[in-house]
Amino acid sequence: MQAPVHTSYDVVIVGGAIYGSSVAWWLTQMSGFDGKVLVVERDPTYEFASTSHTNSCIRQQFSNATNISVSQFGAKFIRNFREFMGGSEEVPHLSLQSYGYMYLADTPEFAETLKEAQAVQQSLGAATRHMSRDEIAAEYPFYQLDDIVGANHNLVDEGYFDGGTMFDWFKRAARANGVEYIHNTVTAMTRVGDAVQSVTLADGTVVACGTVVNASGPSAVETARMAGLDIPVAPRKRYTFIFDAAQPLDRDLPLTIDPSGVHMRSEGKYYLAGCPPDEDPDVAYDDFAFDHSLWENKVWPTIATRIPQFEAIKVINEWVGHYAFNTFDQNALLGRAQDCPNFIFVNGFSGHGLQQSPAMGRGIAELIAYNEYRSLDLSAFDVNRAARGERFLEKAVI
Repeated sequence: MQAPVHTSYDVVIVGGAIYGSSVAWWLTQMSGFDGKVLVVERDPTYEFASTSHTNSCIRQQFSNATNISVSQFGAKFIRNFREFMGGSEEVPHLSLQSYGYMYLADTPEFAETLKEAQAVQQSLGAATRHMSRDEIAAEYPFYQLDDIVGANHNLVDEGYFDGGTMFDWFKRAARANGVEYIHNTVTAMTRVGDAVQSVTLADGTVVACGTVVNASGPSAVETARMAGLDIPVAPRKRYTFIFDAAQPLDRDLPLTIDPSGVHMRSEGKYYLAGCPPDEDPDVAYDDFAFDHSLWENKVWPTIATRIPQFEAIKVINEWVGHYAFNTFDQNALLGRAQDCPNFIFVNGFSGHGLQQSPAMGRGIAELIAYNEYRSLDLSAFDVNRAARGERFLEKAVI
């Protein structure tokens, strides 16, 4: 455990994974903000963090205009990463492998939903195409399409990127700009009236704070309850498999969203597949037990049916991670707690977190520094909507 250098900070961020580090770095980019920032991370190896188990993909194929705009900035950030991070030649260029998402529809109703989403995406400048079955077959002849009536696909700024490097540089640059990271755990908070006055660490240290940021991923509810607050976020398991194919495809495999819920894509010379379990309960924070039957009973049969060339494949790696799952409406929960305005949420991304971290981290930093969103209006994600029963409508949730 590490003790903080100071006894008081303008901002204490609980959790140092992708969101804690994105907010921390963006705060150092806010003109006029010169506050002291402390990031408290209980596991600096990030072994079990959702960030470490991500598939590092980005898409513009959402149905909600705000989500689309968030991802468009994410793509811009990735493509101009070195410039955003200060221009030093030490900062790597990030590539974005734009093989796109391929949403397959097996009913006329689902195809119509895809058409509606494509119209919204196109109105915002996205390159999404709605494709007929014949068009899919002409461009990707390896699919078995007997049950498919249409699809959406986008080959511009949509696909895989190196999220691990982005995360590493958020941390590295935040530290270089004066943010303090410590290995410790926030175990309690002292709230007086409508404000958190201090946090208590596992070693008994009490740290006064001006603002607390909940960047605790799947354990967001534990952090919120320390301040007498609540949030509808829980850990949900998501499974990933890396496999080799005896007969590799002759072109990139788009990130294919099968109607069954199984997704698959190219992963270098291999392929990646994933899915939620058929039963998707909240799980314990330390439950990473692997259900090996998923591959035999669900994933492999789906892959082999959709792409007959994948009849002979071999799993070479597999893992399970946790989504920070928003059980209310499966979208981000952001902003100040209504009853405790110096407690700020950046939680509940439900699998969208890594790709949305550039825009969401910037927005939370603006909220802290200026008390408003300036670059992109993120008010639709207001955390207090759950208490009001107002759902954020997004039809494209994977």
